[in-house]
Amino acid sequence: MTYKNLLNFQLFGNTGKDYLIAFLVLIVFVALLKLFQLVILKKLEKAAKKTKTDLDDVLINIVERIRPPVYSFVALYGALQFLVLGEIVEKIINGLLILVIVYQIINALQEFINFAVKKLSSEDKKVSSSVVSSISIMAKTVLWSFAILLILSNWGINISSLVAGLGIGGIAIALAVQKILSDVFSSFSIFVDKPFEEGDLIMVGEDKGVVQKIGIKTTRIKSLQGEELIISNQELTTERVKNFKRMKERRIVFTIGVCYETSLQKIKEIPQMIKEIIEKEEFARFDRAHFKTYGDFSLNYEIVYYVASREYVKYVNTQQSINFALKEKFEEEGIEFAYPTQTIFVKK
Repeated sequence: MTYKNLLNFQLFGNTGKDYLIAFLVLIVFVALLKLFQLVILKKLEKAAKKTKTDLDDVLINIVERIRPPVYSFVALYGALQFLVLGEIVEKIINGLLILVIVYQIINALQEFINFAVKKLSSEDKKVSSSVVSSISIMAKTVLWSFAILLILSNWGINISSLVAGLGIGGIAIALAVQKILSDVFSSFSIFVDKPFEEGDLIMVGEDKGVVQKIGIKTTRIKSLQGEELIISNQELTTERVKNFKRMKERRIVFTIGVCYETSLQKIKEIPQMIKEIIEKEEFARFDRAHFKTYGDFSLNYEIVYYVASREYVKYVNTQQSINFALKEKFEEEGIEFAYPTQTIFVKK
């Protein structure tokens, strides 16, 4: 068979010339893709190492994850465009191409999700690992669900009834696990809004303790008495929560009473005495001290000061030191603290 006859030879509706062109296109495509993978990608890797951002590393990693079979299939698909194929064969080839493209896109999006999760975990060490991993799993589940529906739709399968069935099933499941879903969405609310974090001292209702773990459904708190409290996330987002860890300083208000027999001169000097005592404390900041009321059995003073620390131990140590100093100062000055007494005067 001569060269001319070979080019004019027909098989499955294509001439030898068509097959030759398709083969040459296949070789060119494979060569170009191999060149991109070996030369251009290596240069991009070197350039990415010089940059400060990690995003370009993610993009290069996505490209590196594309395996040789994918390049070969893309090259084959390009070559087959120069041949006349049957309708069934074209549908199979197009379906496989859509499957490969969607798969690569989903893999790329998963890389971005992993990058975002890793970035979030590294920047904020207090973020619950269970919440972060759950967000990652849910995001990937949604991606694959859309991908499967997209592939089925492009394969010519009617997905309307399937989507409707999934919608009805989703509603039924949502009603069945309404309480659980409420806690799950509450955990996302805590994750985004961050009213408290692991390690914070909080108070919910009458319960007070340190946050140990923020989970998907519940949050575990170690109370000051030592026991572990397990509170649903829904309750934490609906109740009023006091976060003591966020305090920069504590405001303390307390009262003392002295006897009515105390001289007027001493009564006037007491606010200054209290001020000097408080100002000597390391963490205390004096605000005011006033003779406020005449009580049933005492002259009452109201004192306000701040402790520049969120730690409870420093607060009680400061209060104790002030109480000791007040007692010592009043004994030196001959001032008596009042206590509930009744004096009966008998008229002769």
